[in-house]
Amino acid sequence: MTTPAQSHAPLTLTPEQERRIDEILGRYPTRRAACLPTLHVCQEAVGWVSPAVVAYVSQRLGMAASEVQGVVTFYTMYHQAPVGKHVLWVCRTLSCDLRGGKTMQEHLEKRLGCHAGETTADGQWTLKKAECLAACGYAPMVQIDDRFYENLTPEKLDALMDRIERGEMPAQEETAWTPNQAS
Repeated sequence: MTTPAQSHAPLTLTPEQERRIDEILGRYPTRRAACLPTLHVCQEAVGWVSPAVVAYVSQRLGMAASEVQGVVTFYTMYHQAPVGKHVLWVCRTLSCDLRGGKTMQEHLEKRLGCHAGETTADGQWTLKKAECLAACGYAPMVQIDDRFYENLTPEKLDALMDRIERGEMPAQEETAWTPNQAS
């Protein structure tokens, strides 16, 4: 992970990451069209979209840095500051709030000792609010990293987080779905 102090150093990716970006570029009719997946590869490598990532992507795709920054600030999936080991999104749309979304967020703020938009002192969790995570019929729900967890109670969420903190990945049937594995 890149620290804020390192964020202005030129970005260096591994040969595998560079190969992935080359493969991405080959799938799109223009370099500009590859901006989103290229940002994903870079964020995966660094942990957030640092100024060095913006500079790299703009140079690699032949875009102005302001255009890349505009993409980063438009989409919530890109982290604009360093985040914890796990990113926990609480859905706060009306459906989730009516079924306990606000209570879930308050519970998490108390458990983690930080507010939405902040990272825990130990760097393990970043808590964020989402306007909608598209699981209205299964509220309240959260997204942890790239998995969705539905029909939660504070107790179920605590048990889930305890397992994740121990390094245990819940079985797929224990999660609602994983976006990159959905059909």
